Order: sequence, then structure tokens, then C-alpha cells
Amino acid sequence: MAQSRFSKLVYCCMFTLLVSVAVTSVNAQLEDGFAKKSDIFYLDMPLEKASEYQQKQNRLDIIYPEKHEGFATIVWFHGGGLTGGRRYMPRINSKHNIATVAVSYGLIPNVTYQQSIEDAASSVAWVYKHIAELGGDPNKIFISGHSAGGYLAAMVGLDKKWLAKHDIDANTLAGIIPFSGQMTTHFKVRKERGFTDNHPVLDEFGPLWHIRKDASPFLLITGDREMEYPGRTEENLFMAKMMKVVGHPNTTMYELQGYGHGMTGGGYPILERWVNKQLKAMTTSDSQ
Repeated sequence: MAQSRFSKLVYCCMFTLLVSVAVTSVNAQLEDGFAKKSDIFYLDMPLEKASEYQQKQNRLDIIYPEKHEGFATIVWFHGGGLTGGRRYMPRINSKHNIATVAVSYGLIPNVTYQQSIEDAASSVAWVYKHIAELGGDPNKIFISGHSAGGYLAAMVGLDKKWLAKHDIDANTLAGIIPFSGQMTTHFKVRKERGFTDNHPVLDEFGPLWHIRKDASPFLLITGDREMEYPGRTEENLFMAKMMKVVGHPNTTMYELQGYGHGMTGGGYPILERWVNKQLKAMTTSDSQ
């Protein structure tokens, strides 16, 4: 039994790595009509005031449609347990004319887990402040990410204090879309407090702590509960249920059968459909 669980975890980790490499390769060539800006320093401070690590790490890339005004943007945080990984673009079909932003953030042990969340919020704040310069609509910003990146998206979108530091109301986000994100307190936070990886903890560093009726539209996607990290799908199911219990009107949950933790390939088409549904609803609301 232990051997079977270990094999599943090894498979999930290897699959995640392969997906990340494949996605990076797919995005190596720009689609016609799209432009890219790379290595943008996004912290709200002069570059020379930043530490050497911040100057290197706190960067983002953006791919955006050049001839399409008022486009939506998806800000994407990579996975890696808050201790590793590197930024890559989510694989979004160019026909949707949606900008994508890939973010690098501070990683433990170079920073604290609080700083990782602060970095994620700072990158979102940069998009709010600058996306209109490229033709985008700051009212159409979605935040997403896989694994640790999904955790960051959920924390930034649900715990309003992180964006409030930048004078931004988290409720103005067009949507929050964690892929296989931890909804209880992150396992790295638990470990630093002396708990084992599988000991459930819930406090202010767990997205579930911040369930609220007035949050932005919320989409959760995970892999198959028999193939995911232990308890990850169930955490997301509980999150979806509790958001509905408190009266949130727009929470959706998908469990992708046959996918392990590396479920991004199956999740992207769901993200695209859901984002377009939210954009359509926004257009309908504006016209009334």
C-alpha cells in the first residue's frame, strides 16, 4: 500500500515536470498578432533599492494581443511547493485574444511564506496599474496558477489584505482559478510550525479560512482524488461546498478523472470556457 502511494506521488511529480516543459516549449514561439515583454521588474520600488535576490526573482513576462483593445488578462503563478519551480506561460488558445502573465516570486528559504504571497499580490498590482498601457482592461484580470501557484492565487484573491496594501479591492478581480491548489494551510507553512506533511491545519494561511460571500467568481480544478496528492481534491471540494454555504453565487469545481497532480493539460480548456463565460456575463451586465 505504501509502495503504491509512493509510486503515485512519483508519477505525479514527473508528470508535472513534463507538463511544465511542454508548456514552456509551446509558448517559445509567439502567435501572429501577439507581442511579448519579458523580465519586467514588478515590485513597487526603484530597482536599485531591491535586494540582489529581488532584482533577479521578482520578474514577470507578458504575452498580449497587439491589435485587440480591452482584452482580458490571466496572471499565472507556477508551482513548486513555494520552494522551487520557474515561471512559464499557461497554454491558452490565441483565438480568445487573452493576455497571459507568467510570474516569478520569492521562494523559501530565500524569503518567508508571507513574502511569497506579498510578491504574488505585487505582481497582480503591477498588472492592474499597467495593463491598460498595452490595451488591456484592468476590470478583466483573472488570477490563476498550479499547485503552489494555485494556493497563491486563492490567498491573494480571498484574503483581501494582500491587495489592499496596493489600494486594490480584491473583489474587482474578474475571477480566481486555482489548479490543484492547497485550500488548507499550505504544507510548507505547516512543516515550519513542526507539523508533519499530512497533519491538517487551518488558519489565516489557508484559503479556506477566508471564505466569503462577496468574493470574485471562483473556479477550482483538481485531478482525480485517487491520483492527486493525498487530500488535495477533497480540500477543494470542501472549499467549493463552503463557499456555497456562505452564499457565494459563482463557485464551480471540477475533478478531472484520470489526471494526477499534473492536470494542467486537462484544466486549460475548462479555464478558457469559464473565463469566456465570465466575460460574456460582464458584457451583458454592462449593456443593461
